[in-house]
Amino acid sequence: MICKKLITNIFTVSVLTVTAQQFSAQKAVVNREVETTNDGKMLLGAQLKDQFVKEPYSEWYTKEFNEYQIDQKAVSELKKNKITTYDLIVFIGTWCEDSHRDFPRLMKILEEVKYPDSRMTIIAVNRKKESPNGEESKYNVSKVPTIIVQKYGKEIGRIIEMPTSGYIERDLVEILKKDDPSVIREIFKKEN
Repeated sequence: MICKKLITNIFTVSVLTVTAQQFSAQKAVVNREVETTNDGKMLLGAQLKDQFVKEPYSEWYTKEFNEYQIDQKAVSELKKNKITTYDLIVFIGTWCEDSHRDFPRLMKILEEVKYPDSRMTIIAVNRKKESPNGEESKYNVSKVPTIIVQKYGKEIGRIIEMPTSGYIERDLVEILKKDDPSVIREIFKKEN
């Protein structure tokens, strides 16, 4: 009898704890848009790429996306180096001219290589380079756009503000060339 009562009490406490955790857990807000006095509408925080084909962002996004001429040789290298196996974290400002230029170009390149949306995180920041959840601090981002390339959670390289070669796809090729496959061997050695 005492054992049955104890089990019932433990079960009740467990259910209450799980319920309380669910209520306190924050929901991830995606596609947040805010209205500012100086900049008008602005995206803030985690975004899906579909947001950029909506007004007022489509004004700059669609034009740059359509007009950009991709370096096909670099895109072939990206495919050969399996860019689709890397994670990308992209910080942009919808108020920023560099982001207006380079973000649509990046998206066109990624479309060309059939990059999976699930491997990319897009974070929009305000003029102070801040996001609602503080991701800019975690990734040490102080300029936009910043494109971070990761493999297994480890940063391989990044493009900050503008590509050094003048072409995002060429800079991405250089970053992928830096990836050392021996890291993977080391990970598997430790597991055995």
